[in-house]
Amino acid sequence: MLIAFESAARHLSFTHAAEELSVTESAVSKKIALLEEYLATPLFSRVKRRLQLTDAGRTYSALVQQSLDKLEMDTTLAMGYDAGRITLDLAVLPTFALKWLMPRLGEFAALHPDITINIIAREEPFLFSEEAFDATIHFDHPVWANATTTYLFTEELIPVCSPDLIGGLRCAKASDLADFVLMHKTGRPEAWSRWFELAGAPNPKALRGPRFSMYALLIEAARAKAGVALVPRSYVQNEIASKELTVPWEMLVPGAKDYYFVVPEQKESSPAIRAFRDWLLDASKQYRGELSELANEA
Repeated sequence: MLIAFESAARHLSFTHAAEELSVTESAVSKKIALLEEYLATPLFSRVKRRLQLTDAGRTYSALVQQSLDKLEMDTTLAMGYDAGRITLDLAVLPTFALKWLMPRLGEFAALHPDITINIIAREEPFLFSEEAFDATIHFDHPVWANATTTYLFTEELIPVCSPDLIGGLRCAKASDLADFVLMHKTGRPEAWSRWFELAGAPNPKALRGPRFSMYALLIEAARAKAGVALVPRSYVQNEIASKELTVPWEMLVPGAKDYYFVVPEQKESSPAIRAFRDWLLDASKQYRGELSELANEA
């Protein structure tokens, strides 16, 4: 019945649904009638001889489509199951996944060829009881109260821009940055103000400028010479090394956020989770060491 309803709702035609399902139009009509009887509500109506969904039918159609899409995805995953491998589904902050985790993930794959890591980008915190994730890499949040959190490292924000924007690799003084467009991360309106205060150059212009929902967008805007972005150093190491971006004034905003590896309590004993956590801790320790070296050089 649901397949017949989904097809008829998508085509708004019993005839086209019958053709798609290789059955008669009468068979589709009967299945829809049985479904309407079971639900005790009409799903379709005819307006000037044209088939239309009722309000209840439109709502139910969206729910059925979501369920069928999920069933199709689950079936595909089951077909691709490999008895010799373990799969971990990780929810990771989008830009962290793209800029910090992905460049290092090949190392984990080489060490643990029997573990498959699926990365799903998630910006907002969530409840493990409502999501089918094995773990997450995220900021600390009260929602993780019933999970085990492992500290990785502290986010450190630095200003970056295209060298062409400022005519070189550095500005003469920190206050010079206020002469350019200051680009902000949505939800961090105070970041630039804090940076200027720590640099000893408070500036009322620090709150002005365009806002971007993701750090990845900020980084691309900086590369495109649209302004100066304040972003986590961990996200722009490669761009700085290749001189696509420069740090116009070496001034960190320390302790803005802490990154954690978060695991629901019922999955903490998983050997695959432990293996990934151990590797992640080693990679984080190595990264913190790199930051210390950079600080000493500065």
